Amino acid sequence: MQNIILKIFISLLLIASENLYGQNFNQKRIIVSTDIGGTDPDDNQSMIHLMMYSDLFQIEGLISSPFGKGRKKDLLEMINFYEKDFPKLKKHNSKLATPQMLRAVCKQGEVDSAPYSGFRKNSEGSDWIIKCAKRKSNQALWVLVWGGLEDVAQALHDAPEIEKKIRVYWIGGPNKKWSINAYSYIVENHPNLWMIESNATYRGWFMEDENAPANMHDSAYYENFIKGRGVMGADFINYYKGHIKMGDTPSLAYLMEGNPNNPTDESWGGQYTPIAYSSRHIFGRNTTKVDSFPAYGVVEWRFKGPTITIPADSSCFTLEIQKQEWPGYYLGNGIYGVRYSSKKPEVSSYTIRSKIKELNGQKGEYTSTAPWPGKPNKDDYLLGKNWFGDLPNPEYFLEGQQGAKTISKFRNEYLSDWAQRWAIIK
Repeated sequence: MQNIILKIFISLLLIASENLYGQNFNQKRIIVSTDIGGTDPDDNQSMIHLMMYSDLFQIEGLISSPFGKGRKKDLLEMINFYEKDFPKLKKHNSKLATPQMLRAVCKQGEVDSAPYSGFRKNSEGSDWIIKCAKRKSNQALWVLVWGGLEDVAQALHDAPEIEKKIRVYWIGGPNKKWSINAYSYIVENHPNLWMIESNATYRGWFMEDENAPANMHDSAYYENFIKGRGVMGADFINYYKGHIKMGDTPSLAYLMEGNPNNPTDESWGGQYTPIAYSSRHIFGRNTTKVDSFPAYGVVEWRFKGPTITIPADSSCFTLEIQKQEWPGYYLGNGIYGVRYSSKKPEVSSYTIRSKIKELNGQKGEYTSTAPWPGKPNKDDYLLGKNWFGDLPNPEYFLEGQQGAKTISKFRNEYLSDWAQRWAIIK
């Protein structure tokens, strides 16, 4: 009798769990950290894709971690569109997450880039990552980062023990440039984190190779498979005029097709290689074109100046590159530092702006190269066995983007699969 009661109790617990998340224990647990509503509208496209595939996942969090004006309200707006198409979608797939479930896990994350230390203060988003990571489960928690790493860095700082509980797939590249201090904190203090750092491979999702099908080329996919299909279809045209970008979707696709426990295998989200170090170069002077470092690597300039007294982690100068600015900080003992990461191989220049006359107006140049992480260097961050990066092999480059062909080769498969879901709401 006791065994029967126990079995009933366990069954009720399983049902309660499915009611909470709309899914079951066989689905992969995920949190998505997104800069939706910020500087790049491709997150809106990726969010539509995520909601249409929500039956495959246990979505435990949707965190707004923007660069720019994006906020949690942008997530809620996309869920509102999904809600209007949900009745048709549900008829064909009862396991899709309900709009109510998705709203319940929306959280506001950090809205500013981290200072030099790499962390600032906890947010609703970073606290939620910790809470979800500490839940008892026989599965790892996948944290899919579509923007900056600020909330992940803060969560690891506040609860370092969660390092063993989470797996991170990060869309780096340009996001690394803006999130450079948070990245530096993580890679220096948590080198044993399980991390896929996709700096260029992800571009294969929207870069077409010679095998791209004609009916999915450029705007053709929208015209053939999205146009006229529900409220989400009507909204899709507002982002890149309907052209497929969705540069963050490879993080989700990685868990959809392939063996996510082995990044060296082929998958819709790319193929990656273990890396033993993350490139970092520290220069105690202004650089010239002769000075080179890998694109996507961390470069840090340190300058000598007057000894001053200012609050810790307050910016006192800026580094201007290509009409964009990065904050620099006083490190103590008359030393000032600023970090940067180029999003592609390039030759460029920089200028220092500051009210401190010894710094103001200093200039320099640099050359960034491929592939990443390049040759080992004395300043590199050393990594554990579970950090993975873009394949450096020349045969996987697509228009200069490292590793991109490991995704573009599956373009017909993943877009055809998605087309079947769009057909439901025609």
